[in-house]
Amino acid sequence: MIRFTIESTMKTRLTALSLLFALQVFAEHPQSLAAVKTADKARIDAMQSGDREKLSAIFSDELRYAHSNGDVDTKASFIDILSAGKTKYVGYDYEEQGFTFPSPGIALMTGRAHVKAESEGKTMDAVLSFLAVWRQEKGRWRFLAWQSCKLPSVVK
Repeated sequence: MIRFTIESTMKTRLTALSLLFALQVFAEHPQSLAAVKTADKARIDAMQSGDREKLSAIFSDELRYAHSNGDVDTKASFIDILSAGKTKYVGYDYEEQGFTFPSPGIALMTGRAHVKAESEGKTMDAVLSFLAVWRQEKGRWRFLAWQSCKLPSVVK
């Protein structure tokens, strides 16, 4: 009888602690969601402006940016391309955007975006399916990774 009571009490406490932890994580999501959305807007603005300081501030030092054509950039190489004007993002509109928070300090952003870019005299005008990863670093959300692919055009 005593063993049953101790086990029952421990299970109740563990359940209560788990529930408390889950409530804390869910309570942080609205705050985190607003902060990540603000950071993403700053990222797009920085990418469109090509401003080296803004790009450096929003990109994680460990950035891995996999373009829809298969090219992959680091923070340094992507900032060089954007700040030199080799690639210019002239349009960036989300058609779909979703966020999940798989663990504290990590945000996954998924969706579709209509992106227009000019690079080496060529224009890209495509709808991309993407996965972006944001990470909290020293209290700020920083852009850690991007992976995208072009979706087929819909003939109307």
